[in-house]
Amino acid sequence: MTYVIEMESITKSFPGIKANDNIDLKLRKGEVHALLGENGAGKSTLMGVLFGLYQPDEGSIKVHDKTVDISNPNDANDLGIGMVHQHFKLVGRFTVLENIILGQEDVHRGFLKYDKARKKVESISKQYGLHVDLDALVDDISVGQQQRVEILKVLYRDAEILILDEPTASLTPQEIEELMGVLQRFKKEDKSILFISHKLEEIRRIADRCTILRKGKHIDTVEVKNTTNEQLAEKMVGRKVVFSIEKPKPKIKDRILSVENLTVVSPVTKKTVVNNVSLDVSGGEILTVAGIEGNGQSELVYGLTGLYPIHDGTIKLLDEDITNMSIRQRAIKGIAHIPEDRQKHGLVLDFPLDYNLALQSYYKAPFQRRGFLNFDVIRDHANRLIDRFDIRSGSGAVTIVRNMSGGNQQKAILGREIDRSCELLIAVQPTRGLDVGAIEAIQKELITYRDEGKAVLIISYDLNEVFTISDRIMVMYEGKNVGVLDPESTSAETLGLYMSGSKRSETS
Repeated sequence: MTYVIEMESITKSFPGIKANDNIDLKLRKGEVHALLGENGAGKSTLMGVLFGLYQPDEGSIKVHDKTVDISNPNDANDLGIGMVHQHFKLVGRFTVLENIILGQEDVHRGFLKYDKARKKVESISKQYGLHVDLDALVDDISVGQQQRVEILKVLYRDAEILILDEPTASLTPQEIEELMGVLQRFKKEDKSILFISHKLEEIRRIADRCTILRKGKHIDTVEVKNTTNEQLAEKMVGRKVVFSIEKPKPKIKDRILSVENLTVVSPVTKKTVVNNVSLDVSGGEILTVAGIEGNGQSELVYGLTGLYPIHDGTIKLLDEDITNMSIRQRAIKGIAHIPEDRQKHGLVLDFPLDYNLALQSYYKAPFQRRGFLNFDVIRDHANRLIDRFDIRSGSGAVTIVRNMSGGNQQKAILGREIDRSCELLIAVQPTRGLDVGAIEAIQKELITYRDEGKAVLIISYDLNEVFTISDRIMVMYEGKNVGVLDPESTSAETLGLYMSGSKRSETS
């Protein structure tokens, strides 16, 4: 058997942690090889070694049966290896075309020449169905389109070996379908793909083989068609995983959140993005907002939490009008928020973990006394949350958050906000980027939060999660509330009709 990539005995350590411990990985020509593991298992580090972002402490890499030294990403590109990162490496104020050719520009007498590059990009775009406006600013296009730009960047550099790091983490179901089609075309053209994912169904659908990592070690490499989801999950977390969460009947208490005729106008586009929406959430229940991404769900949360101003309508928390309160005031009154963009709105990436876990509480006792921070209390608080929520990092509480995996960044925000025990928890895609073991644990935490008499409002684009965790489902379409449904008496097909705008309740 010949391989296009052979990574042998790869070991890579960072301060306080051995991220990769003697790992072997072999990639065949024309296969999709999945890399599966818990958050912080070492998947991205291993791919970073292959792409030249890190240098291994031990081990060797062969490309097309030749031992190579990959010192940086340019070396990887020269060897036909391209990488699409989980958090995109794009310049927002540059156009799509400028981003694609960045570092590979054609210059004549000091002037950039775009004609040849444009023709090549248009050809690649047409060949793989990766259509995107080349003259649009990256800041102005959707997350799904930004991922297309990242893939086009890799293909523009003539890569035959593609590394995709959590490629579906931020995509809508429709965008995931499009990506799967692109990967199938890659396979037919004998391109080789390393596919990092937590989603077992995606791995089963697209991958030929799967290598499982756990705590930096190689556990197994299996043929996907011969392995069940339960077996994959058990190899990944080291125990049996429960795929269906037991959820007792809700014990509804007093209304906590009441929203009447809420209208939000985007300060960016000046368009109405939330249109006359009313909803309520009581203590002891989970209301999940479903819908195709881009139908006002994000802006609804921005309005409720104070990130966007309210154009019309009222928001009441425990019968107190908070419509015009600041973000800080709403947090003090009892709103916890797990944001959609963890890096932009949830964390200060260059702060250590313990500071991030105290961001909502540092100004209160016992975290401060007479205007001075109590660092011992902040550290003890962080260590408690690290243990409770299994937040993994190289140096524990003093780890710089930027250096943590995306899944562990997410667990840090979840832990911080759930621990505040606010009356209302607003969570946008709370399990995004988490492995199946962490998803199980977090969903149990959310149900426990509900059972303590708190109100939980969730935005989710994962229909399995919507049906698993909801007590009621509210569907948004084109900025409006088109129906509130009972998950126990609603089918996925019916929910799909509401989400597509084909059906709506008479009262909406």
